[in-house]
Amino acid sequence: MAFDACMMRAVLTEYGRVFSEAKIEKVLQPANDEIDLVLHFGKASSRLVFNVGPNAPRLQLSSRQKENPLKAPMLCMLLRKYFTGARIISYDQPGFDRIADFTVLCYDEMGFKVEKHIICEIMGKYANFIVTDADYKVLTALKIIDFAASTVRQVLPGLKYQIPEKPEKLSPLVIDRALFFEKLAEFPQERTAEKFITSTYSGIATQIARELVFRTSGMLDVPVMNIDAERFYRVFSEWQDLLINERYVPTAVLDRDGKPVDYSYMDITYQPSEFTVVRYGSFSELFDMYFAEKDRHERIHQRAHDLITLLSAAEARTERKLAIQRESLANAARAEEYKRQGDLITANMYKIKKGDERVRVIDYYDENCPEVEIILDPRLSAAANAAKAYKLYNKCKTAKVVLTEQISIWEAELVYLDSVRTFLDKAEGEQDLVDIREELYRSGYSSKLKEYRPQKQMKMRPIESKTSGGYTLLIGRNNIQNDLLTFKTAAKHDIWFHTKDIPGSHVIMVTGGKEPSELDYTEAAAAAAYYSKATADLVAVDYTEVKNIKKPPASKPGFVTYKTNYTAFVKPRKPEGGDANG
Repeated sequence: MAFDACMMRAVLTEYGRVFSEAKIEKVLQPANDEIDLVLHFGKASSRLVFNVGPNAPRLQLSSRQKENPLKAPMLCMLLRKYFTGARIISYDQPGFDRIADFTVLCYDEMGFKVEKHIICEIMGKYANFIVTDADYKVLTALKIIDFAASTVRQVLPGLKYQIPEKPEKLSPLVIDRALFFEKLAEFPQERTAEKFITSTYSGIATQIARELVFRTSGMLDVPVMNIDAERFYRVFSEWQDLLINERYVPTAVLDRDGKPVDYSYMDITYQPSEFTVVRYGSFSELFDMYFAEKDRHERIHQRAHDLITLLSAAEARTERKLAIQRESLANAARAEEYKRQGDLITANMYKIKKGDERVRVIDYYDENCPEVEIILDPRLSAAANAAKAYKLYNKCKTAKVVLTEQISIWEAELVYLDSVRTFLDKAEGEQDLVDIREELYRSGYSSKLKEYRPQKQMKMRPIESKTSGGYTLLIGRNNIQNDLLTFKTAAKHDIWFHTKDIPGSHVIMVTGGKEPSELDYTEAAAAAAYYSKATADLVAVDYTEVKNIKKPPASKPGFVTYKTNYTAFVKPRKPEGGDANG
């Protein structure tokens, strides 16, 4: 659901129950569009997360630890100057909107106590994190909005902070039966009851309106004319009571594969029956679960922009080269045609005079001996025309050998780049990106990595997990680490797993000379499918003993050959337990 004003109220209620007056111990900026305040009050500590990105804007308490940039951004340094050691003394939700206003007691440069405000606006792509002084004069903001960006509302240092204008609607915190029925009667009867709620009352997400209509009628998209007004008001007033008395139920909806598809502060009943509704003890737990994967992808995308650009350019360049070489190879297939022309010209030299543009001859290569026409260069003699044809023949023969070899090399390069992109998609932190940059540097892309300085030694940190039978799984995070695991770490009788003809991680099951169970094999194969580019429900995974794996000389990192393997068809699954962070 969208993070609406009701969800803002619910999160602030949870914050107030835990941190009535919190001390700010640290200020962190794990992503370009996120500020985290590490809070402490009594024995409780947590992160207050202000995420104002376009994909998942929200305010929440969180217990998740996040990897931070090696060098703190300038805004983060300024916020540390303002707020480290300060206390949040109050908070407010102005105008029942998607805005949180935290009043912070801190110290100025002279050591005197002063108040500042941290204002969080959760408004989709217009979300923002703003700092003002006690009089609401803007000091800084995560997103500076000048007159060029907006002629309606600017957020600039020195300007007075203004609450965004919003349409005139009723507050859902005020219960008024008569007004509800009056507005319902005035609303266009052919429009849906869901639209009535969102158009009449402020701060309500479409998902909640849809849920209230479903509880009323058992259907969605019901026109106002067909709704039972009394039952509709009863359901609506029960929801108002939940909101006013703060009886929230942090809830997530999971699809049939267990992936979160929605969240709310109340039970959701209109989703398909095969979906699962899960309740959580707090909004902190709910959001940490729901946004974990989304946040990881967002952070990696921001920090890996240079790698994504490099890979996209390299793939496009390689595909262009392949297209040219394949076209040239198609032309080289005319080698026999040129040889035949040379032979026929040689056999009919007596008929050809210098200056002839064409000659008709009997084609003795065809069993039917048809008469064919050969185009000549009128500037050359018959012998020179034959020599020209033989030269083209020899050139095509050489080109066919060279182009076939070159096409094979560039096709392997494209497969390699695809494997690097797969590892980039699966990266979980800054160190993974450092390893991938090092791999690309070693693989000949040093000139494309601007201002990159190679490390003396890569920090190899394979993902480690356990199967149900207690066997250790070692999973490569990049191609160089794949080689290290397979040819340096693994014993010859350990089991090697890899998706069939699909880029992905080498997975080593450390057996210690024992024979794992069928379940252990299945779990290891499922892990190999998960840490790959595979997207199908069932994925083919090859497995064999490590002793059967060979690495051709001068081949790209991660490339191997093998024989005497078996193939399992498994559903991709992230391994449980163990150390996923290496």
